[in-house]
Parts: sequence; structure tokens; C-alpha cells
Amino acid sequence: MTEAVRRVQNGSPWEESFGFARAVAAGDRVLVGGTTSFKGSVLYGEGDPYEQAKVAFTGALEAIAELGLGPESVIRTRMFLTHPRDVDEVGRAHKELFDRVRPVTTLLVVEGFVDPRILVEVELEAFRG
Repeated sequence: MTEAVRRVQNGSPWEESFGFARAVAAGDRVLVGGTTSFKGSVLYGEGDPYEQAKVAFTGALEAIAELGLGPESVIRTRMFLTHPRDVDEVGRAHKELFDRVRPVTTLLVVEGFVDPRILVEVELEAFRG
């Protein structure tokens, strides 16, 4: 690991088995990979897309905080949902966290996730210029 590239782990059960980092800072860019509402082996907000989105985004924000950044540095978010009916609840969680920041965003409905209890997965990108 060089000074130009830093990696953050958060204890996801898949980090070791898949060989990935939660966040990678390279130059001015900080990328946070797919984050769910799992904390260790516990899924928070089971059945509640709003709560899952809040927990997932909070986990992603905690990763960039380890690199000295806050929500104001977020320039892109991505939200992946398993059900179109959850768009409004996930959007509400996003607005609560990012309304003042207004990052560019993408929201997609996908077929499913590795655990069928997961309703929401998020990613974000931050700028540390």
C-alpha cells in the first residue's frame, strides 16, 4: 500500500473471502464499494428499506470518515434496490443524509443480492481535493 492509495476495511463478512476493501482512496478520489445494512453477521432493518438504506449509507460514510472526509465531500451515490415499491423510502433516507450536498445519483432495481433479506445496497464516491 502506498501513500497515494489507502484502503479502509470495515469487517464485512465478505472482505476476507472475496479480497476487497470497503473504501479505496486514490489521489483525490475515494470510492466506497457496495455497502449493505450488515454489521458483521447482523442485518439491521430486516424488511425495512428505509432503515436498511440509512444503515448502509451510514456505513459508507463511516468508511470515508476514516479518511478524514464527511458527507459534504460526497459527489456520487448509487442505490440498488430489489423492489420498485421501496424507491420512496430509500429516497427519503438519501435525502435526509445528502439533501444539503446534492451528489449526482443513480437508482437501479436489481434482481437480488447474495442474501435475500437485503433490500438495499449503496455505493458512494467522494472527492478530497
